[in-house]
Amino acid sequence: MIIREQPPLHLTYCLNIHRGETWGENFAAIREKAVAVRDRVAQGVSPSAALGQQFGLGLRLSNEAARTLNSSQALREAREFFEANGLYAFTINGFPYGQFHAGRVKEHVYQPDWRTAARRDYTIALAHILAELLPEGVDGSISTVPCSFKTWIQTQADVDTMVGHLVDCAKVLHKIHEHSGKEIHLGLEPEPSCYLETTEETVRFFNGTLFPAGRLLLGEALGCSAEEAEKILRRHVGVCFDTCHVAIQFEDLAESLRRYEAAGIRISKIQVSAALRGPCNSASLEALAPFAEPVYFHQVKGRDRSGAISSWDDLPEALRELSEVLRNRPARAEIEELRVHFHVPLFVEEYGALSSTGSALTPEFFAQLRKGQTSHLEIETYTFDVLPDGMRAGDVAQSIAKEYAWLLGKQPK
Repeated sequence: MIIREQPPLHLTYCLNIHRGETWGENFAAIREKAVAVRDRVAQGVSPSAALGQQFGLGLRLSNEAARTLNSSQALREAREFFEANGLYAFTINGFPYGQFHAGRVKEHVYQPDWRTAARRDYTIALAHILAELLPEGVDGSISTVPCSFKTWIQTQADVDTMVGHLVDCAKVLHKIHEHSGKEIHLGLEPEPSCYLETTEETVRFFNGTLFPAGRLLLGEALGCSAEEAEKILRRHVGVCFDTCHVAIQFEDLAESLRRYEAAGIRISKIQVSAALRGPCNSASLEALAPFAEPVYFHQVKGRDRSGAISSWDDLPEALRELSEVLRNRPARAEIEELRVHFHVPLFVEEYGALSSTGSALTPEFFAQLRKGQTSHLEIETYTFDVLPDGMRAGDVAQSIAKEYAWLLGKQPK
């Protein structure tokens, strides 16, 4: 849905909250769940409504679902249903390639990474789908893994291969723009424990590696100057800014956005989300224990009195180590605050001994957002199925609708 006309700002929620790996399951979730959310959030939507009154969709398509949807019949059925129900798709979560629910995901969510042709080809397939679904005059975004899991990148050859595949993708996005007028951009999504983790690392990769090397590769592929090739790269490859991930790093959201702006890096999409936080004490560790579930990765960051950051790849590991420190070596327990990569609903401010990083979504952040740095906002709380009952506001449609109400109440206009 459009919540601001000029510059345009579209709002949706990510459909990765709903179970389903096939297009049939995804389409059923749209018909049954997304429409229910639409009915709660955007009353009065009619099939003939103008785009500003229609309800935006943030698709999540696995590789298997993308192969099915790339058929002309499936795309036609999707377009017809969207048009008949006042829906439009403008963004795709292309981060999880395969299974994302009903089983262990953890580090497998980064596979295949950008070292592989499989990741490139999957992303290109998503781009062709989005080009068919985008309404006229609306740009499209695809979020993707932040290159790779950090420890998997060992050599310069790994980095060179990732750059080459990203350039291949940018070339296709440019061709789509040339032939159809549809502008689609890819957003690498920095995340704790990944190759792109902090704002500093991400800016350094884009302006120190991707653009300098990529402009030469793309210029040669397109037969254009390196300067023109860099403009194309900057138009089509940017950052998916997940507020949960940035806050976990103890970074200021508004300052991070300004850093990307100063570096000339496009914000492809902002995912509005919140993480768990709490003091590093026995009460917090006890409250965090139920969140150490076996499906998703829950990276942990801790900041001590000096401002130094400690890191753990997953919550069970952090709980074991910190429990031992608090029990046996209290003098070393200098960490003052913990932040945990566990997406919680935006409206949850406190949960027992814990709170959320929703407080990081400050008036300054929304003031920066109002400047038009991105045209896409996406609520992303994919953890609904593994949330404690006390964090849910009824069924999934009710919970998502409450997140819309929370965000719209911040008036990002």
